[in-house]
Amino acid sequence: MVRAIVTDPLASGYFAIKEVAAPQTQPWEAIVQVQAFSLNRGEVVDARDNGEQIRPGWDFAGIVIEQAKNGTGPKQGSRVVGLLPLGAWAEQVAAPTSLLAEIPDDITLAQAATLPVAGLSALNTLRKGGMLLGKRILITGSTGGVGIFAHQLAAQSGAFTVGIARTKEKALLVQEAGANEVIVGGTAISSVDTFGPYHLIIDSVGGDTLAALLPQLAPEGICVSMGHSSSPYATINIRGLGGRTLYSFFLGEEINRYSPAEDLKLLGELVSKGQLVPRIEVEASWKEIGTIAQQLIERKFSGKAVLQIN
Repeated sequence: MVRAIVTDPLASGYFAIKEVAAPQTQPWEAIVQVQAFSLNRGEVVDARDNGEQIRPGWDFAGIVIEQAKNGTGPKQGSRVVGLLPLGAWAEQVAAPTSLLAEIPDDITLAQAATLPVAGLSALNTLRKGGMLLGKRILITGSTGGVGIFAHQLAAQSGAFTVGIARTKEKALLVQEAGANEVIVGGTAISSVDTFGPYHLIIDSVGGDTLAALLPQLAPEGICVSMGHSSSPYATINIRGLGGRTLYSFFLGEEINRYSPAEDLKLLGELVSKGQLVPRIEVEASWKEIGTIAQQLIERKFSGKAVLQIN
């Protein structure tokens, strides 16, 4: 038996640590002793909305204690980062080697744990813009895990990026991540045309915001809708949008187009070189999962929350 976090409507914060069966592997899976994992708003919302008891969790980092039986992937003793569709918040997990990457010695497991969902989402949304050198990119949700990574990666690619922040204090975080301009305030969307039109827009808000952003696209520009924190519904006026593209982003599909193992290795190397800096706003014991998850839902902090298994 191993310990894992499960959903429990009767527990404080809806999550509880309980004993579950030890992981059993397929030939292409390694067993990882998880030491840290990060939280993503989407997985927390999904877990709390699910009517059945489940084992949530996407991102994890730890040590391989059993290499995959088919001989692929990191060897026993390797420090790794990976992701799973469910169940990553546990002492031990069985992980497909295609979703697992060894990390450099000079980055921490906490740093690595921030990379799977947020890092891969940022990387793959930016890929939709093609060659980014000199292009204008607008990123909503700029102070979240994906937004901060997207600004840093876009800056590395030579793009001109515009971010959005609710306060001047948060705007400084976006500037530190490499944004060329930051629009501040609750009505920021009405001012995005100041720096447009945009070749690429990455939106995580949805609803009326998504509808308002589409006219800001340059000819042949693309808007990547990767979230809907405001609303999953939008009424769009398609007049004048000829040649522009609206792309619905889902990481579960993107990892079939690009190797997550190779991309995680790339992201880890960028962290090692100081070219990508994870912003860990909260680091705590996994016993505080209920409290931290609630703070994440209420947007009490920017960047990422990482929990340590102890």
